[in-house]
Amino acid sequence: MLEILAAMEESGEEGSFLFTAMLIGGTALGILLVLLIALLAFGKGREHS
Repeated sequence: MLEILAAMEESGEEGSFLFTAMLIGGTALGILLVLLIALLAFGKGREHS
């Protein structure tokens, strides 16, 4: 892991890597939150047997 960070510092692309990682993480988190809200919204109509 440290080797990767050292290589990124040398290449100067740390900013774009962080932006890409945050974009992917934010998108995944957003999708999960939408699914959770949909589950809570539509899952309350059924009674347990």
